[in-house]
Parts: sequence; C-alpha cells; structure tokens
Amino acid sequence: MFRVMFHEPRIPPNTGNAIRMVAGTGCELHLVGPLGFDLSEPKLKRAGLDYHDLATVTVHENLAAAWEAVTPARVFAFTAHATTSYADIAYQPGDVLLFGPEPTGLSEEVLADEHITERLRIPMLPGRRSLNLSNAAALVTYEAWRQHGFKGAV
Repeated sequence: MFRVMFHEPRIPPNTGNAIRMVAGTGCELHLVGPLGFDLSEPKLKRAGLDYHDLATVTVHENLAAAWEAVTPARVFAFTAHATTSYADIAYQPGDVLLFGPEPTGLSEEVLADEHITERLRIPMLPGRRSLNLSNAAALVTYEAWRQHGFKGAV
C-alpha cells in the first residue's frame, strides 16, 4: 500500500485524523520528528478515536532515519510551489506521500533532498495558501488508492 509521511507535524488533531485515515485505507503513517506534540495528547487521541490499534504508525527521530526505513521508494513531496498536479501521477504501491508541517509546509532544504522523486501540488483557487494537512493527505491517499481499484475495500 502507500506510505503517508508527515515531516515535523505540529497540530495533534491533524495527526489523529491521519491515523484514522490510514486505518481506513490500509496505508502506513510515518511521522518524522521532532514532533510538535506528545503522541499521548488528548486532542490526538480524540481525533484518532479507537483507530490507533488498526493503524500502522511509525515515528522516526529525523528525516535521515525515515529515509533509511522507506527507501528505495518513490517520494512525492507536496508543495504549493510545484507545477505538477497530484492527479497527473500514476501511483504505485510503496510510494511515499510527503507532507510538511503546519503552517509552513516543506522547507526548501527538504524539497531539495535527493530522495524526492517529484514535487506535486493540489490545485486551489488563486490567493489560497494551502489545505488542512490531514485533508490534503486524505485527498492524495484516496486518489492513489482509487487508481488501484480501492484494493482490499469492501
């Protein structure tokens, strides 16, 4: 399946929502530290509800550790500054969908990392900065899963 990666997430409910999303899709969630919260925070637990036991979540100390765990793989980095739409990609199982921290997004340093296969954007109306992190991750994850016939779904 696909791997969703949050680089240095800051808002607990977004990560809780992502835990719920990966539990429902069979994807993995990779959290790259430092995290802006403790994984036991009530807001995180409330957003994830009882899905924590159904989700595959891995926490990596830093990006180097994350790369070690997921490579070789294609890594798609999501940024409002890209020109290619997320909908123009033929996703493959094992792909990494990399999203940056709220509210800044991925830094230029991360975007320039040699592990990044391609930078992608989610189209929006002019003058809008970004979507909510968990909404953006869900939108892309479901597109990737749709391309594979929602494998495993009932």
